[in-house]
Amino acid sequence: EFCSSLAGIMLLEVLLVLGSLLIYFLFSKKKEEMLPFKDGWWGRGQKPVTKEDSSIRPFKVETTEEELSDLFRRLDQARFSEPLENSCFHYGTNSVHLRKVVSYWKNQFNWKKQVEVLNKFPQFKTKIQGIDIHFVHVKPPRLPEGQAAKPLLMVHGWPGSFYEFYKIIPLLTDPASHGLSDEHIFEVICPSIPGYGFSEAPHKKDFNSVSAASVFYELMLRLGFNEFYTQGGDWGWLICTNLAQIAPNHVKGLHLNMVSVSKLGLTHLLSVLLGRCFPRLFGLQDEDIRRMFPFLKKGLYRILSESGYAHIQATKPDTAGCGLNDSPVGLAAYILEKFSSWTDIEFQNLEDGGLERKFSLDDLLTNIMIYWVSGCIVSSMRFYKENLQKGIGTQKHEKLTVQVPTGIASFPNEILHTPQAWAKKKYTNIISFHFMPRGGHFAALEEPELLAKDILQFVDKVEKEQLWKKK
Repeated sequence: EFCSSLAGIMLLEVLLVLGSLLIYFLFSKKKEEMLPFKDGWWGRGQKPVTKEDSSIRPFKVETTEEELSDLFRRLDQARFSEPLENSCFHYGTNSVHLRKVVSYWKNQFNWKKQVEVLNKFPQFKTKIQGIDIHFVHVKPPRLPEGQAAKPLLMVHGWPGSFYEFYKIIPLLTDPASHGLSDEHIFEVICPSIPGYGFSEAPHKKDFNSVSAASVFYELMLRLGFNEFYTQGGDWGWLICTNLAQIAPNHVKGLHLNMVSVSKLGLTHLLSVLLGRCFPRLFGLQDEDIRRMFPFLKKGLYRILSESGYAHIQATKPDTAGCGLNDSPVGLAAYILEKFSSWTDIEFQNLEDGGLERKFSLDDLLTNIMIYWVSGCIVSSMRFYKENLQKGIGTQKHEKLTVQVPTGIASFPNEILHTPQAWAKKKYTNIISFHFMPRGGHFAALEEPELLAKDILQFVDKVEKEQLWKKK
């Protein structure tokens, strides 16, 4: 009897130890999979001991006559170089076409009218971690009985701005008026990344995507949103990804129109070498093959030919930025080139860069003017250095997966294609992956309806299956 009770005690002790180990393993694993919130201070000088002013203040875009006359003086005095014959946009922005853009800018573009367009949506500023954060906050004009608006944080990238979302916002806040299902209606929050547009630039080094995600997380909590959806492309992809890693219990769903995977393994290499011959073996679909191969041309050469700007911005942003901050024509040339080749690489073969095939000159110049009047080009370029200076694949967030329900809209003319088979190693809970029929890098501005429909169907899936509760 003594032996059996001793055996029982020992068994109980073993079970307790195993149980403790299991609990430790589960909790330590969960802890490891979350990205720490970055509580920084990005204001000038020392962090004050007094509590930060957390008030939310209305904001309107305003420019003075002095600023505009200075701009027109600079446009009048622009020096243009002569492009090579038949070079189209292969060497960058073609200065023959640039002259036409500048002529339109001086003689037809109505900035005051565009300021009214910018101010048609409510805008605000609030101080977070020592710097002023600018954001657009649009509530639905009407809500069906018993329905609540779903908060959606939308984050832009470079060289875009909060203005990229102006065409998609009405489709999400008032879908029924635009022929879309009103089963889900959104309250949209579009902040400017610190150092972009009307958000104050960080005054300290090391403000990276995790810093921006932490600031935006604080913004959403300050606005009273404990649970919300996030959406982004370009840097918005990384900021929203980091936010899902910092606050997986607060982000109900993550929707992306660009995905990049920095942690590449043997399977990625093999799928590049052998994927064209054995696509099914590597989980590649026909559309993946069409977009990725031949890999030298559509992968390696494209990275080399399109990433020169990123190398400059990740190493010496202030040097190159000086010229762009001093010359509106130089700024326009630099930004317009991206709106050409990132919308469709084939537009390089056109003398006008195909710029007006997908965008109006008013839209393109409004985005450029946001950079010009705020004087933010240098601080926007620094974001590359802050994110890339320590090397690709070295950051903690790059080593962690994302468990939040994820939806990916894969546009055919995105600079680089990431197949779902690659994406799911990072995003372990992809519930929606769609090859979009057309469109490129600036999806919200170029194809607002396609993107809105994809966001709506993604949120519908998450809500119907209550997927965020199963994380």
